Amino acid sequence: MIIPEKYIQEEERIKLLESYSILDTLPEADYDDLTLIASQICGTPIALITFIDEERQWFKSHKGLDISETPRDYSFCAYAINDPENIFIIPDARNDIRFHDNPIVAGQPNVIFYAGVPLTNEDGLPLGTICVIDHKPKILTPAQIRSLKALSEQTMRLLELRLNKSKLEQTLVRLEKKNEELERFAYIAAHDLKSPLANISGLTDFFIDHYNDVIDTEGHEIMNLIKSSSSKLKEMIDSLLAYSKSNVKEKENYTEVPISVLEKELSDLFIFKNNCSITFKSNVKFLYTNKTGIEQILINLITNAIKYNDKENVEIVIEIIDDCDYYKIAVSDNGPGILKEYHNSIFEIFEVVSAVDRYGEKGNGIGLAIVKKIIEGLGGTIHVESDMGKGSTFKFTLARKKEIVF
Repeated sequence: MIIPEKYIQEEERIKLLESYSILDTLPEADYDDLTLIASQICGTPIALITFIDEERQWFKSHKGLDISETPRDYSFCAYAINDPENIFIIPDARNDIRFHDNPIVAGQPNVIFYAGVPLTNEDGLPLGTICVIDHKPKILTPAQIRSLKALSEQTMRLLELRLNKSKLEQTLVRLEKKNEELERFAYIAAHDLKSPLANISGLTDFFIDHYNDVIDTEGHEIMNLIKSSSSKLKEMIDSLLAYSKSNVKEKENYTEVPISVLEKELSDLFIFKNNCSITFKSNVKFLYTNKTGIEQILINLITNAIKYNDKENVEIVIEIIDDCDYYKIAVSDNGPGILKEYHNSIFEIFEVVSAVDRYGEKGNGIGLAIVKKIIEGLGGTIHVESDMGKGSTFKFTLARKKEIVF
C-alpha cells in the first residue's frame, strides 16, 4: 500500500475546509439525496460524500456504508483530491500497486471499484469528493461520469449555500449587537444630557428673574434665545429617550383594550386643542393588543395630524377593522397632504418634511420613527396614502393575539 501524498496547498485547503463548518455535522437529507442518486446512476452499492481532514476522511453522507470515517492513509479520496480537475477512477483496486494490500480492499468494506470526483471551490481547492464504490470490478460509461461530475457541482452548491447562510447569520448577530449598543449609547447620552440642560434652563430663568432690570433689549433677546434653544433641545432629548424605549415586543403585556375607553382617553388628552375633532369608527368593541403600544402610536399620529394641519378646523378620523389575524387601523386627517416622494422617508428617524408646523416650530423627525418601530415590534406594518391638498391617511396593521378560551 502506498500512502497518498498531502495536497500541494494542504494548509490552505484545510483552512478552507474548516471555514465551511461541515465536519462532524449531523446527516442532512439534501446530501443523502445526492449519494442515493449517485448510487442509482452508477449502479453501485456504495456512494459517499467525503471530506479529507488532516488525519481522516469523514463522510457527510454514506449510502451503503455503516461507518462515518476512515484513516486518511487508507483513503482513495486522498488520492482523488491531488488531481482536482479530473475524476479519479480505479477499475480494480486488487491490480493497483497503490491499493492492492490496503485494509479496506483486502477486508471490509471490500473496495474493489472506485470512482471519485473532487469537490472544489471556485479557486480550485479540493475539500473532498463525491464517490461511488463497488465490491467488484467496474467501468463507468461517459454518461455516468458526466452525471457524477454534475452531482459534485450540486454538492458544492449546497456547501456554498451553507457557508453563505453561516456568514449571514454571523453578520446579523453582529448587526443586532451593534444596534443594541447604539441604542444603549443614545439612551445614556440623551439621559445624561438632561441634567446639564436643566441647569442651563434653570439658570436662564434665574438670570431673567433677578437681573431683568440691568440688561438691555439685546441682552433680553439673547436670554430668550438661550431659553428657546434649551426648550427645543429638551424636546429632542425627550423624543430620543422615547424612541430608545419604544421597543414594544412583550406579548405578555397584551390586554383587552375597550375602544370606548381608548376613544375617551384620547379625546380627553386633546380636549384643549381648539377646533379639533377626533372621530372613531370600528367594527369591534375591543382590541386585544399591547395597550401602551397602541396608545403611543395613536398619540403620535394624532399629534402630527394637528401640528401639521393647515385648516382652521382639524378633522381626524380613526377607523379600526378586525381582519382575522390582524387589526387594520387607519388615521386620516384633512391636512395639506404629503408629497409622494416622501411617503417612505417620513418613517426614518430625523427625517423632516415640513419646514415648520402650524405653530412655527420645526419638527425633530422622531415621532413617526417611533410609530414605525412600535408597530413592527407588534408584528405589523405601516404606510401612508396621501394626495396634496386632500389630507393624509396613515394605515397600519397590528398582529391580533387570539384570546385563550378554556
